[in-house]
Order: sequence, then C-alpha cells, then structure tokens
Amino acid sequence: MITVTATLQQKKNIYYAVLYYKDEFNNIQRKWISTKLKVKNNKKIAERKVEEIRHEYEKTLNEKPTISGLDINNKANIKFCDFMINWLDIIKPRVVKTTYAGYERIIKGKVYNYFKKLDVSLKDLKPYHIQDFYTELYNLGLKGNTILRYHANIRKALQYAVKCELILTNPADKIDKPKKEQYIATYYNKAQLNELFVAIKDTSIKLPVLLASYYGLRRSEALGIKWDAVDFENKTIIIRHTISQTKVDGTLQIVAEDKTKNQSSYRTLPLIPEIEEILLEEKINQEYNKKVFKKSYLNADGYVCVNTDGSILKPDYVSHKFNQILKDNSLKPIRFHDLRHSCASLLLSNKVSMKDIQIWLGHSSYNTTANIYTHVDIESKQNSALVIGNSLNFTEPYSNSKEDEEMEL
Repeated sequence: MITVTATLQQKKNIYYAVLYYKDEFNNIQRKWISTKLKVKNNKKIAERKVEEIRHEYEKTLNEKPTISGLDINNKANIKFCDFMINWLDIIKPRVVKTTYAGYERIIKGKVYNYFKKLDVSLKDLKPYHIQDFYTELYNLGLKGNTILRYHANIRKALQYAVKCELILTNPADKIDKPKKEQYIATYYNKAQLNELFVAIKDTSIKLPVLLASYYGLRRSEALGIKWDAVDFENKTIIIRHTISQTKVDGTLQIVAEDKTKNQSSYRTLPLIPEIEEILLEEKINQEYNKKVFKKSYLNADGYVCVNTDGSILKPDYVSHKFNQILKDNSLKPIRFHDLRHSCASLLLSNKVSMKDIQIWLGHSSYNTTANIYTHVDIESKQNSALVIGNSLNFTEPYSNSKEDEEMEL
C-alpha cells in the first residue's frame, strides 16, 4: 500500500497541499495541489482541506491496478511491444515529466520497434529474448550505461505485469545485466576557465556559465535559481528548483519543478563574493528591463537567468550558445555539464576533501563523487608516490650485503 503524507505550504498567497509518497518503484514523489484558499484567515480551513486532498490522493494511488486498452482476459494474445506502450500511459500521471520523457524516448523507439518485429507475446517473453535485444543494442554501438537504462525500463514494466497477474515471474530478473562503464569526466583547468570567463563576459549565458563553474551546478539547477533563493543578508544561495527541456508526446516542453535530482541536490551554499556582485548587477538590470518592457516583461516567477524581456533562458539554447562560444574563441570543446566537473577538479587540486565535494555538488552518495573524480585526485596519491620513490631506487648499483649472502646460502 502506498502511504501519502502532506504538509500545508504557501505559494503566491495561496495555501497548497504538498503530498509526499514512495511510488511502486520506491521513488520519492512530491506533488503540489492548490486548496484554492487564500492565506489570510483561512489556515484552519486549509488544514482540513489538505487532509481531504491527502486522503483522496492516497485512495486513488491504491486503487487496483488496471491495464486499460488491453484485453487482459486474453493474456496469450497481449503482445509485449503493446504492453510496453500501454505501461507508459499507466505511469504517466505517477512520474514527473522529465522521467516520463526518458521512458517514452526509450520505449517508443528501439524497444517497441525491436519487439514488434519479433512479434512475441508478453506471456511467451523469455530471458533470452531480452538478452538478444541488449546484444542488438551493443551491436548498434550503445554503451553499457545507456543499455542499463533500457534494462531498468523493461524490468519495471514487467514487474508491473507481475503485479497485475499477467505473468507469474519477471524474465528480466533472470538475465545478465549490462555492465556499467566507468565514466571519465572532461573538465577545464583554472587557466582554461579564466579564458572562458573572458569569452562569455558580454553574452546572454554569462550567469548560468558562472553559476555552473563556481558552484558545480547542473544546467537545470543554474537555470532554476530564483531571486527568493538568494539571501544577500545571510550570504546564502539555495538550490531547490530546476528548469529542464524535454520532449513529451512529441512536443518539446519547458519543465519547471520545485524538485532537484535527489534529496542531496537540495542544498544551501555560501554566496561567493564574486557571484554576489554579479547577481546584484543582474538584479539592477532586471529592474531596469521591467521599466522598459512594462506589462510585456515576462519574469513573473522571479528567475535569475532570463533574457532581456524576462523570458526564461531555454536549456537547449544555453547549450547551443555555449558550444558556439567555445568554437568562436578556439577553446577546448566541452559540454556545458563539464563545467560541473571543472568545479570538482579545481576543488580537488586545492585539497578539498572528496566528502566536502560530494556535499558541494549535491551527489546522493560519496561513492558517486569518488567514482567520477578519483582519476583527477592527484594530490591524495602524491604521498604514496613519495614513499615508493624513497623506498626503491633502481639507479643505484646493486651490491650483495651480508644479509643478502646469508639468504643466498
């Protein structure tokens, strides 16, 4: 049974019920639902309304699962490819848009096309069918990390089929999982970052580049920062909102969420003086732009990274513009996300501990940070190199000591 908890929150002078629960895939979900009650003099009424919303939502989540659009009385004829498409419809209201978009891209692409051609039913699906599919993906040049995402999708869908008693066991549990390759991060050193800062100084993406470089923010985190997350008095900045761009149902959409990638990604960081100065300048610029554009100014939600007219900087535009700037200035090609890695490598080179870097970047575990950045952690290996270098010296001529002679005897 899925248990839903709720809290009462305020947003734009309206009370909201904020619901929290773990879905059937054990992922923590959060959903905001308006009570439609204004904050003033309505707290007690809103608290009762929140409990009603929580109860109804929990009831909906725990209704008996259904497989709409499929003839579940004729299990033998349910094609696996059709079941996967149907599973997308089932999970769509239960996951965030960006998660759904990832599922949709995988399932409506290679998964559906391969298994439609194979023409295998859900009931007759065997582990070797799935294993052969992964082999096909390897042959197409996909990496193990990518194929693992295919495996996760297929396994979750089949687990749902078990739950609905369409099949007895999950065939995806009986195969050899694709192997995950070690990720080698690309990054800029201090000199290269300084060259980049000169190149982006008078461009529209200056702020997101600086935020990603100084704080190691993901693109979605940098673009999601709002002015109410910046505390100039206490010198802090909170990472709690994201802006991403994804294709859902064939349409490219901007997705704004009061949610970070994981719980550790929600973090409060010190306001670095250089960033504070630039943010104050941007605040003045935006106030000026509001007067110029008047009612046409678009930044009603108070985002930091916006265009002159207040419209949100689109993620794809930021990445495209970033790549163009690198090309125009003959800088080493890297991805925008590699600014995050550049921040981490700079911290490592200045002897910041791996644990502190994990917290700074908002990684969910120490192992994630260590696995990505161990290869650039030169400082921590210097002592080992020194010990070995002092202990062994092949350049000195070898001479038998009395101890060596006794050993030979």
